[in-house]
Amino acid sequence: MDNFLVTLIFMAVIGAAIGGVTNHLAIKMLFRPHEAIYIKNWRVPFTPGLIPKRRDELAKQLGLTVVNYLLTPETFRKKFFSKDIQEKVEQFVQAKVEETVFTNDKTIQDWLSLAGFSNMPATIEQKVDAIVEGQFESVKNTLSTKSIRTLLSADIQNTIDAKIPVAVDHILEKGEDYFLSPEGELTIKAMIDDFLSSKGSLGGMINMFLGDSSSLMTKVQRELIKFLQKPGTSALLTKIFTQELEKLKDRPAMDFLQDIRFEQILSRLQTYVKEQLAVEERLNYPISHYWPEGNSWMKETVIPQAIEKAFVKAEEKLEDVLKRLNLQEIVREQVDSFPVEKLEELVLGISKREFKMITVLGAVLGGLIGIVQGLIVYFI
Repeated sequence: MDNFLVTLIFMAVIGAAIGGVTNHLAIKMLFRPHEAIYIKNWRVPFTPGLIPKRRDELAKQLGLTVVNYLLTPETFRKKFFSKDIQEKVEQFVQAKVEETVFTNDKTIQDWLSLAGFSNMPATIEQKVDAIVEGQFESVKNTLSTKSIRTLLSADIQNTIDAKIPVAVDHILEKGEDYFLSPEGELTIKAMIDDFLSSKGSLGGMINMFLGDSSSLMTKVQRELIKFLQKPGTSALLTKIFTQELEKLKDRPAMDFLQDIRFEQILSRLQTYVKEQLAVEERLNYPISHYWPEGNSWMKETVIPQAIEKAFVKAEEKLEDVLKRLNLQEIVREQVDSFPVEKLEELVLGISKREFKMITVLGAVLGGLIGIVQGLIVYFI
């Protein structure tokens, strides 16, 4: 009986040792050896371990699993394209726009400086000078090459032509008033005296027969008034003015501007435009100064519509983007390049207790099998 118990215990211990060691080796052989072992040209069986040997297949299967069951388009839709996510994104963008764009702490010049345009006022003024100079030279060129008739529209020319008879009547009326005035009488008398004195003895004879210049002045004044009042005088002057005006229309406008200093005009014009623009001063205000309703408009109109369209477009392109990303290949490459040592460490770190239990279970089963074998041997 004692021999039987010793044999039974011995077989139980041997069976437990075999079961525990076998399970332990089986677990180790999942990962080890990491590389194939060769004796000359003969590869040792079961090298490398199961996972290193099948890593390519494992990587491929993991890639398929991720694409087909984990990171599917439907998963992305549920996680990233829900109404709740859209509202949170909208609120986030609204807050950022209000904090950054429509804040009173940053002026337009500050934004330009952040974008690398710190000298924008000087740059704008240089552009303004160039534009004004270009337009000014264009005007000068136009005045030099085109006639007044070309520059003036038909309506303006007709208006000017219609004003000639009015201007002639006004001149004649003023001339009549002038020659009837004491100043006009003195002018007539002086003209007569100058005329008679310039004729020498002939002038003296005329003065002797007709009397002094005062009597002649009255006669000349009367004749001048009659001349000014005649309809023919008005028609004659109107004709003369019209003819001269037509000649003037055919001449370039620059013919009448030769003595003008255009350089000074250009300089003053550029200075005036820059003073009116006041670029540097205007850039020292925040965006909200020029656009007070901009913040509310962005929050209530632009941002909601932009976010909604962005979500719709993103959802429409989701499957195409996932195909372009080729997640299956990415997962395969990552798993394939992952060091076996790290993978073993990761798996054993997570399942260390379970693997120990498998080893213990192997030992227990081995021991039980040893006991069963001992009993069989004893009874047989």
